[in-house]
Amino acid sequence: MRILITGSSGMLGSALCPLLSERNDTILATDINANGGAVCLDIADMEGVKKVFADFGPEAVFHLAAVTDVDGCEIQQEEAYRTNTLGTENIVFSCMKRDIPLVYISTAAVFDGKKKVPYTEFDLPNPLNVYAKTKLEGESIVARSLKRYFIVRAGWMIGGIDKDKKFVSKIIKQLDGQKEIFAVADKVGSLTFTKDIAKGLLSLVETERYGLYHMANKGSCSRYDIAKLIVKFMGRDDIAVTPATSEMFPLPALRPDLEAIDNFKLTLMGMNNMPTWEEALEEYVFMVKKSREPVGL
Repeated sequence: MRILITGSSGMLGSALCPLLSERNDTILATDINANGGAVCLDIADMEGVKKVFADFGPEAVFHLAAVTDVDGCEIQQEEAYRTNTLGTENIVFSCMKRDIPLVYISTAAVFDGKKKVPYTEFDLPNPLNVYAKTKLEGESIVARSLKRYFIVRAGWMIGGIDKDKKFVSKIIKQLDGQKEIFAVADKVGSLTFTKDIAKGLLSLVETERYGLYHMANKGSCSRYDIAKLIVKFMGRDDIAVTPATSEMFPLPALRPDLEAIDNFKLTLMGMNNMPTWEEALEEYVFMVKKSREPVGL
């Protein structure tokens, strides 16, 4: 199958592309930053999108490209809508013209966090920040325009090692030269390991049971919970992890108190094979540790 991937150089793309290559699919990896062999594509450029589709002739699309800096989106709202919403509309338009299926990666942040238990696919979104609003608009465009689509909401993404600029990477970097780390304990979410969701996406696509899904590692946790385990897995029990409130770290974008999601539909289908968040974090931290080891002669 001829598969087009947008955002291939990102955290999820770096896990998904190798799996597709193993299946002997013909892949066109695209990204706004053309590195690692990716073809340069700005999804907000309609003519550029049309040309890539015309030249490659994809039979399916994995749409991963997005501006994911939550606070950056709050500050640069026009750019957030340009990429996450208009860019998605451009990709959807080309898929619609060719009647090909689309996989669109969305976010657990579309909910307002007022529930006390994890959100399912049947709960109504109510986004609190610009990033989540742009991603939800993307969902709406996909659902109303296409007949064959998978909208997959992920949680707090981990993975990518050198591409990781998120919480886990920041905590690991703090381990050098510090004796105490403060981590927010009043916001709860779900981790999503790129290795696990990449496998899950391929299994889901094979079913051709189109629709909206949640796909995160099982269980929920706070940033404080994550930081404690990172310290443990890194063998740095000499470092204290202290719980903090969100007020200690004021940020431009409002976050929901609860971003945890339940893979409810996958469970009903007998396909919820995602490991627990603790297992996923331990595996990822081990990968990071290995990458930091000096290369032998």
